[in-house]
Amino acid sequence: MASPIIIPIIIVAIIGLTGYFAYRFLIFDFMCKRAVNQTLQKYNIKKTPSQIIREYYKSKGEDITHKEVQTLEKSYRQNEPEQFLVMFDAIRDSKHKDD
Repeated sequence: MASPIIIPIIIVAIIGLTGYFAYRFLIFDFMCKRAVNQTLQKYNIKKTPSQIIREYYKSKGEDITHKEVQTLEKSYRQNEPEQFLVMFDAIRDSKHKDD
């Protein structure tokens, strides 16, 4: 008697969770990546986010691994996308000081 009520609830819950996880782990990251790339293009920056991170940390004197770059890129991309512009400005300013 309870199965006509419980089975549809379980099916809807599974579909809802699948949709949420697909959005959270696939679509959200894709949209963030696209927004960051569009922002870099808007300001005519020819470097990728990972190149910017590598150069920024190299200019600070820190050597980071490829895995750390990927982790930082995803974190910045999803939580603080404006950091790429800040890091690019810092790289550019440090190159002007060296000249």
